[in-house]
Amino acid sequence: MQGFIAVYFREALILKRRFKRQIAGMAVSPLLYLIAFGYAMGDAVRLDGHTYLEFLIPGLIAMSSMTQSFGIATDINVARFYWYIFEEFQAAPIRNVAYVAGEVLAGMTRALLAIGVILILGLLFGVRLHYGLLLWLAVLLNSFVFASLAVALAMLVKSHADQSLLTSFVITPMAFLGGTFFPLERLPLWAQKALSILPLTHASHAIRSTAFGENPAWQAYALLTAAGLVFFWLALGTVNKARD
Repeated sequence: MQGFIAVYFREALILKRRFKRQIAGMAVSPLLYLIAFGYAMGDAVRLDGHTYLEFLIPGLIAMSSMTQSFGIATDINVARFYWYIFEEFQAAPIRNVAYVAGEVLAGMTRALLAIGVILILGLLFGVRLHYGLLLWLAVLLNSFVFASLAVALAMLVKSHADQSLLTSFVITPMAFLGGTFFPLERLPLWAQKALSILPLTHASHAIRSTAFGENPAWQAYALLTAAGLVFFWLALGTVNKARD
């Protein structure tokens, strides 16, 4: 437990030091999407009886919880390749599961901050949705999935430059194809089936359903839980291998 707290506390101190810049960075992309897409579409486009802005906010919540939690991978790699912090953790009496849990929780914390920024922006744009417990559960599970994936992949890359390639080939396509900006039901059936394997697709559906006051499918929560546990197990395996 002490090892887990130490890992998380280190990341929290870094986040506190960069807090203003982090918050500003978290606000830029959602603000641009809201201006470019929300105002451009206006009330001319309605999806399932909702304005496009109302449709967009839950998608941004899902996307930001993914990108911000996955962003912990960059901090891990900077610490590994430039500050050699991982070697210090190797020498310290910290169990691997404590290290993984601390980094995952740090990624989830970043995601929750980003969601707070989006909710404030949504209020400023006049969007009123339902933000109940099931929405936050979907957010937590989604951030758990991608924070765990981030730790697993961060232990596999050989350089800091490789991390940007993973973001370009894994996270960016998922951000645009996971039901964040448009309903997947408008795609061909084969595309819907292909995209249904993405965790972000199920997170987007669950978050949007709860935001609209509807009952989300329990299968989405089950799949996110299963994916998060699998990625956490993979992260633990890659950390064990990196320490050998």
